[in-house]
Amino acid sequence: MKLVVVLMLSALPLSCYAGSGCESLEEVINKTIDPTESKTEYIKDLQRFIPSEFTANALKKIKQCFLDQDEETLNNVMEMMAAIYNSRQCASY
Repeated sequence: MKLVVVLMLSALPLSCYAGSGCESLEEVINKTIDPTESKTEYIKDLQRFIPSEFTANALKKIKQCFLDQDEETLNNVMEMMAAIYNSRQCASY
């Protein structure tokens, strides 16, 4: 699951670091983790970050990975992201 998060973050054209308070990145991560958002809705919401059909297909697969997880796993991913945002290394950016 951690690998999926890393792949998701590397697949998007990021204009800021995770720990910098970048609202766009946090929005993408929250939409990815959100079990109530469908793949279709997800792709529609992230259209501005999707340069090609290849990227869209990759994001659909990543979203499906998150949709297949149970609530406990999704909560753990959210905790992991919060720990990353609040880490000393990210705070220095």
